[in-house]
Amino acid sequence: MFKFFKNVSREMQKVSWPKGKELSKYTVTVISTVAFVAVFFAVVDLGISWILELITE
Repeated sequence: MFKFFKNVSREMQKVSWPKGKELSKYTVTVISTVAFVAVFFAVVDLGISWILELITE
């Protein structure tokens, strides 16, 4: 188990972490993408619900 954590620590030192500006840019990209996808699926859901109501009347 200690060997595992030692290897994890060694690998984490090799990771290149994003700088502050990069991190902000990535965060804005992720949040805007999630918001777009949420709005898209909400509109699709409303559209399908509206069509089903028209059909079932």
